[in-house]
Amino acid sequence: MKIDYNLDGYNYLTDDTSKIDKDTQFLLTAQNQKYFEKLEDKPSFITPINLISKLGLNSLKVVGVTGTNGKTTVTAGIYSFLLDLKKKVALQGTRGFFVNEQRVQEKIMTTPSILETINHMIVAKERGCEYFIMEVSSHAIDQNRIEGLKFALKVYTNVTSDHLDYHKTVEEYRAVKSRFFADESPKLLNKDDIKNITYNPKNAQSYGVDEPATFKVQAFSLNDGIVAGVKHLREEATFSSPMVGLFNLFNLMASISSVVILTGKKLQEVCDVVPNFAGVAGRMEVVSTNPLVIVDFAHTDDGMVQVLDSMKDRDVVVVFGAGGDRDRTKRARMGAVASKFAKKVFVTSDNPRSEDPAQIIKDILSGIKDQSNTRAMVDRAFAIQEALKGLKDNEVLMILGKGDEDYMEINGKKIHFDDREVVRLLLEEISN
Repeated sequence: MKIDYNLDGYNYLTDDTSKIDKDTQFLLTAQNQKYFEKLEDKPSFITPINLISKLGLNSLKVVGVTGTNGKTTVTAGIYSFLLDLKKKVALQGTRGFFVNEQRVQEKIMTTPSILETINHMIVAKERGCEYFIMEVSSHAIDQNRIEGLKFALKVYTNVTSDHLDYHKTVEEYRAVKSRFFADESPKLLNKDDIKNITYNPKNAQSYGVDEPATFKVQAFSLNDGIVAGVKHLREEATFSSPMVGLFNLFNLMASISSVVILTGKKLQEVCDVVPNFAGVAGRMEVVSTNPLVIVDFAHTDDGMVQVLDSMKDRDVVVVFGAGGDRDRTKRARMGAVASKFAKKVFVTSDNPRSEDPAQIIKDILSGIKDQSNTRAMVDRAFAIQEALKGLKDNEVLMILGKGDEDYMEINGKKIHFDDREVVRLLLEEISN
């Protein structure tokens, strides 16, 4: 990557050794150091921490959210609440880069390179932002793609079994997440999931539903959305949300608590803006109300438990698959979860990448002991069609794994495919 710089006599800044020239200074990072060491003529360089200081970016209050599930929704919630409280704020994450209600860049890596993050921080500062909210992936922590950043708040959602294709073991995965919370930075932790990480207790606060916490849910209802009473120290407040599911109660608590910590606002003042936030596209997104069809990004067994359990007052029909070239150990577990929570199960493709989709389906089916209510088919559109065709009035169709993705990745090619478009098209055909 190469960006405009205009500092210290240089016009550009790069983190790519192949793009160094007399007009370009080099950003030396943990990721590119091995390539830098191989250069015979070492160029002038600057490190991320020094660059951030030189550009005056430490004035931004950086908030990093990490966890297996909830990063996208929690960061979006914090961003939405701050905007409604008339704050200037930027958001960087899976859905792209946003500044003060404007989408500046389309979808990017969950946590991009530190140079790209710094470039986004420059834009945020130029546009008067006080806050910079970002998703922090386990890969980014492990590869130190967040080096040099000073966090005003670090937020923990949860840790389950995921990304084991990279981290190899759950213990290693938890250790990487724990590393993010080892310093004395202000931190906000999910008290109900705290057993899965270690952390430095200095400057730590918590939120919880069942466990005692700094921000504690006192009572809640999940009928037709979410309504909850919350207590923070001596303050009590209530909020309502059009979002659904117990896991979204946790996500909203993380967002509310973060904003109270960051702004010092009264708890009720923050809770009052919660109804304005309807969630994130592809995350428990209601595509149709009659019949009820919901699309969600859940692509792990734990993620499936959360979304399927959130609809336990209805009979659930689920369509899902598992991605190729990723953690294979979760496939059977995903099948087991689907068969436990759903009345009918349709197993199909989900970004098979270089793998044989039929084999992925076979791996999933190995976790389903009783397959009498299970059907398997490679064609995802056909699976959705069959699920819709047999849907009864009291049933909800949940299509999991892809969320707001608009492609299917097969053998190195991305082919246009959007679960939501397929549903709308099929429902239109059925109504005609």
